[in-house]
Amino acid sequence: MQSSSDSISRRPLRWLVICCICLTTFWVSSALAQEPIAAYPILPTGYHSIKVFDSQSRFVGRLLPEKRYWVSIDRIPLFLQKAIVAVEDARFYEHGGVDLRGIARAAVKNVVRGRLAEGGSTITQQLIKNKYLSSEKTLDRKVNEGLMALEFEKKYTKRQILEMYLNEIYYGNGAWGIAQAARIYFDKSPEELTDIECSFLAGIPKNPGRYNPLGKPADVARRRSIVLQRMVEVGVLPASQLRQQISHTAAPVPPNRAPWYLALVQAKLVERYGPAVFEQGGLEITTAMDLGLQLKAEQILHDGVVKLSPQLQGALVAFDPVSGNLLATVGGTEYVKGGFNRALQAKRQPGSAIKPLIYAAALEQGVTAASLWNDAAVSYPQGDGESWTPHNYDGKSHGSMTLRQALASSNNVIAVKLLETIGIPAFTELAAKNGLALHGNNLSLALGTEEVTLHDLVLAYAPFATGGVRTEPRSILRIYETYRKNWFENTTSSSQALSPATAFITTSMLKDVLTSGTAKGLKKFSQKYPSAGKTGTTNDYHDAWFIGYTPHLVTGVWVGYDQPRSGGKGFTGGAVAAPIWERFMRQALAGRPADDFTRPDSVISVSIDPANALLATPACPAKREEFFACGTEPDDYCPMHDATAAPAAAAPGPALKPSPSH
Repeated sequence: MQSSSDSISRRPLRWLVICCICLTTFWVSSALAQEPIAAYPILPTGYHSIKVFDSQSRFVGRLLPEKRYWVSIDRIPLFLQKAIVAVEDARFYEHGGVDLRGIARAAVKNVVRGRLAEGGSTITQQLIKNKYLSSEKTLDRKVNEGLMALEFEKKYTKRQILEMYLNEIYYGNGAWGIAQAARIYFDKSPEELTDIECSFLAGIPKNPGRYNPLGKPADVARRRSIVLQRMVEVGVLPASQLRQQISHTAAPVPPNRAPWYLALVQAKLVERYGPAVFEQGGLEITTAMDLGLQLKAEQILHDGVVKLSPQLQGALVAFDPVSGNLLATVGGTEYVKGGFNRALQAKRQPGSAIKPLIYAAALEQGVTAASLWNDAAVSYPQGDGESWTPHNYDGKSHGSMTLRQALASSNNVIAVKLLETIGIPAFTELAAKNGLALHGNNLSLALGTEEVTLHDLVLAYAPFATGGVRTEPRSILRIYETYRKNWFENTTSSSQALSPATAFITTSMLKDVLTSGTAKGLKKFSQKYPSAGKTGTTNDYHDAWFIGYTPHLVTGVWVGYDQPRSGGKGFTGGAVAAPIWERFMRQALAGRPADDFTRPDSVISVSIDPANALLATPACPAKREEFFACGTEPDDYCPMHDATAAPAAAAPGPALKPSPSH
């Protein structure tokens, strides 16, 4: 039997062991509590977001970092901490991870309401669910959540748990954590938030999609009032301040607009500064975009294409040929972040929309709009004993016609013959001067078989509108680097891509496309706004194009399927793309002067007999005013009619000169 004295003698040793165990537990707990808890890089201080404006200084949006950042509890306003605790877990500092009183209260409310109205989850439980568990509502998940919360509270301090919670929860609109939320909604770092802004953010976790500051104002205001009233109830906000808090509000930063254009600006910034530019921030971008036109373009393209078929896609580009400003660009009916931009990236066959460049190359060589061509079928050897015979869209031959008529009716056979006459290099060189790189080396180029982007084709038409001057395109006008206090001006340059005479005469021929040619549905529009353009339709009706312009605006529209397939008979540029183009152009030109294209001094207008392209006499039954580059106009009168009658008067201009042979 152990003596009492032995028991007494061992008491100090037992107490020593107990003390060691307690100290060890304390040290372990302290060590665990000191573990780094930041799951993401620490948010830098002094960050300024990249802001984007249109050419008229209207705010368009911001380009924000993609990375998630962490902020310590010391940088999170105390008001926000109190508000979150008050509305989400008022007994946060009292329970050990699971609030039995809160669970009981929630259970009673659920029974009374006959549905699962409250879950009774603590802040710790919410954090556990966000970090480690799914959101499924099962008993097993809830039990695991509670057990893990109890262990979590042993490992971390309340301060650490609250810091993790505020950095991990979802705040809506892609904002995970308080760093992203403060930036997305108020363009601030957390430490810069006002009490009013904090009261908005504290209400979000209950329902991020509904209660974020960009939600319905009535819902957001009601939730914020609940947050403030709850703060008064738990004693962290004096009742005397409630009315003052509710009476003040804070406007969030508007959501981004014009996502297609913002994506283009984003790509340009990466080219200039590298991919880290969005993490660095500190830029204010003035773009070449006209926000009003961009928004109209997005809506009109969407409505016009979806009306035809929900499976169809489209693109639209609007360009100022004088300034070089890319005014609007839409890459599809719906924007998907990081998605495919059909205006800038999709290469498709342009069909007959390529023909104006061939005609322009012919005019540069002295061919005239009045020259007569015959579209009788002709075959071209292709090697291996095979041949290629081009056909017109309607499968018919129409005999002799002027080059003007051939372009208006989009005659395929004559386009091929014209390309053969001038030579493929003459065509591709002119296209290159207009900014369109073509690499093919066969006559099928005349039918638009080489793929191009809508953006590049629109730019290739621009010199037709400006007397042959090609201005380099730009989407960014200037950049202000806020950290360096430095301005970058994106100036543009111009060059003469083709002669003024060629630009004007090509335009005059393309005017006929809208009045009597493949886009004659635009006749009323062209009578109100002098304009020119060309349709494009590919084989099997895969792609429908229309590129048209006025003196100050070039716009192109493409419609088709992402995976090329036929749109069916009637899926043509004139029937599908041209109406969308017209709706946009009517909006874009509303209230603007209806300027016509200026005829240069190097162009003369004379009256001809279209039957033989010679100068008309008063006896000619048909006459037409035709434009010629000086020196290419005819000097002989029509011999088919009364040659003794006085010749028809020529329009004022340079003296007539002999026509070169063709």
